Amino acid sequence: MRTSQRDQEFSEFVSAHRARLVAMARLLTAGDEAWAEDCVQTALTRLYLAWPKARVAENRVAYARTAVTRVFVDETRRAHRRREVTAGPDCPPDGPRRAGAPDGAETADLRHDVLAALAGLAPRQRAVVVLRHWLDLDVAETARQLDCSEGTVKSQNAKALAHLRDALGDHVVPAQAATAHEETR
Repeated sequence: MRTSQRDQEFSEFVSAHRARLVAMARLLTAGDEAWAEDCVQTALTRLYLAWPKARVAENRVAYARTAVTRVFVDETRRAHRRREVTAGPDCPPDGPRRAGAPDGAETADLRHDVLAALAGLAPRQRAVVVLRHWLDLDVAETARQLDCSEGTVKSQNAKALAHLRDALGDHVVPAQAATAHEETR
């Protein structure tokens, strides 16, 4: 394949799928925008180098998601990641919530709480939750992307969901209660 054709094909792929990869990485990194961008950029670099193999893959998007997930897991193993703490306007310090906050603030608070709960998970647990529940992958595909057994995916998922239920408390509404609530409206 000629380089210009390869570059054009890769550029089209990136244009079509980069935003979704960044959104996925944002969840993996518990809202850390810069780290999410770094994970996607590193994954896309690896993907470009492996493009002859990736372009013939059955599902290029799944191939890219796997690359992003593996970059995230690799990065969590680095010592500097364990020491860094992100703080900024999008990541307010933990503290009491404002009572009687205006509309939209409740959504921002919930978003902050969910990202904080995700941040409290071990990296592989977070990856399992994102792959299984945000991307709606089955256990087998999640195991393939994380390069682990299906049993590991199931146990990590159970532990992660228990942690999220504890961390989110009142924000968690069981499916039956949510359905009953919708019916009474």
